[in-house]
Amino acid sequence: MPAFGGKGYYGLKVHEAALSYGVKVSGATVHFVEAEVDGGAIIMQGAVRVENDDTPESLQQRVLALEHEILPAAMKLLCEGKVQKIGRTVKIL
Repeated sequence: MPAFGGKGYYGLKVHEAALSYGVKVSGATVHFVEAEVDGGAIIMQGAVRVENDDTPESLQQRVLALEHEILPAAMKLLCEGKVQKIGRTVKIL
């Protein structure tokens, strides 16, 4: 995300879209929740390399491992009051 997000993009659909598009990197995004699906301001992102032999399932597993790192990190920053959102801009203090 955000390249392959929005209404209808969840689970393996995201990774299938990324692979069929031919991306070289994929990843995970932690963002604020807004009315538009996946449309909130970005708090934190991380990337993983897409391998030549990736399947949607293998890519999903690496992205999930990344999500398990960045989501708790973003939540910690939010709880500590270290995230400042001004419009679509998010600053980590």
